[in-house]
Amino acid sequence: MTQPAVPPDTYARATAYTDVFDRIDALLEGETDWIAAMATVACELHHTFDYYDWTGFYRAVLDDLLVVGPYQGSHGCLRIPFDRGVCGAAARTRETQFVPDVEEAADHIACSSSTRSEVVVPVTTPDGQLLAVLDIDSDTLDAFTETDTQMLEQLATRLGEQFASTEQR
Repeated sequence: MTQPAVPPDTYARATAYTDVFDRIDALLEGETDWIAAMATVACELHHTFDYYDWTGFYRAVLDDLLVVGPYQGSHGCLRIPFDRGVCGAAARTRETQFVPDVEEAADHIACSSSTRSEVVVPVTTPDGQLLAVLDIDSDTLDAFTETDTQMLEQLATRLGEQFASTEQR
């Protein structure tokens, strides 16, 4: 069988995401509780990728405030205003934040001193309501690739669609 014309790491990452998404889909089938879904997603992602050192959600509880939600890893920041940090920027702009080196991010909040790179993806409903941001931190410099970003954005879109009617903030 001929391998796709992509670098092996890209292919391996994409395959791992496909596999974990299949597990997440099966686990979340029929699920209506947003908190349970976030816990399940954080767990599945965290235990699939060895370069994920903090994996979790910050819930949009007000129009300008995130509060830590289900996560895996060491402690996280408890509250993040939309006007602070990488997570705040993702919430405020509703755009993915890709940070290869947190030392170069002017407004990075160091919830953990070991974090070296980060990707944060907003989870929005189809009508644009922010439910949360999915925050993935790595203790490895430049750990994430475009594959990670694209796949996590796909996951966030699916979660936003499935939990669009959630009343839990």
